[in-house]
Amino acid sequence: MVKISVTNLAGQTSDIDGEVGLSLMENLRNNDFDDLAAVCGGCCSCCTCHVYVDEDSYSKLPELEDDEQYLLEDSEHFQAGSSRLSCQLEVDDSMDGIKVTIAPEA
Repeated sequence: MVKISVTNLAGQTSDIDGEVGLSLMENLRNNDFDDLAAVCGGCCSCCTCHVYVDEDSYSKLPELEDDEQYLLEDSEHFQAGSSRLSCQLEVDDSMDGIKVTIAPEA
């Protein structure tokens, strides 16, 4: 398990124990973050699992794939150097202490 700090749309921050091997999206949904719609279920075909990753945590993540980047750049809430799709991030031990904020939907 890794510690993940999550801020919801209301601005409330909670720490969760993330399960290694699951996507960040799955971990958020498993911990009842209803603000995260995740409509496509992790297929990288929508932007409803969009999160902002704090600067220190962002450097721990793999680079954006083209599909993810295209979806994010089309979002009115895109923030360069912060925006990621939580369905595209598999939680691993290097993410311990990561801080994310759920982004508003378009």
